[in-house]
Amino acid sequence: MAIERHDDEYHAPRFVISVATVMLGVHPQTLRQYERVGLIEPKRTNGRQRLYSQADIDRLKQVQRLVSDLGVNLAGVDIILRMSDRIKEMEAEIQRLRAELQRHRDRRLPAPRNA
Repeated sequence: MAIERHDDEYHAPRFVISVATVMLGVHPQTLRQYERVGLIEPKRTNGRQRLYSQADIDRLKQVQRLVSDLGVNLAGVDIILRMSDRIKEMEAEIQRLRAELQRHRDRRLPAPRNA
C-alpha cells in the first residue's frame, strides 16, 4: 500500500508520458485509457502534453496491482480507488477532530497542584 504524502515534490508534475510508461512498463495507450475512464488525471502543459507526478505514478502502480494481481476490471478499480480516497479523507477528519477534542480537554482540566 502506498504511503500517503502531501509534500509539493511528491505532487509536482514532472514525467512525460514516455517516461511514465517506462517506469510502469505499460503502453502509452494504457495510460490514455486510464485517463479516459477517470482513474488518473495528469497535469497538462500549455501545449497539452501530459505530465505525471510521483503521486500519479504511485496511483497507477496501485491500478496495475488491482488489475493484474486481483483481476479487478477498470470499473471496479475506480470504485476501489474512490473508496480508498474517501477513507483517507475520513481518517484525516477523525485525526483533526481528535486533536480538537484534546485541545478542549486540555483547557478544561485544572492545572496540577504542587505537593
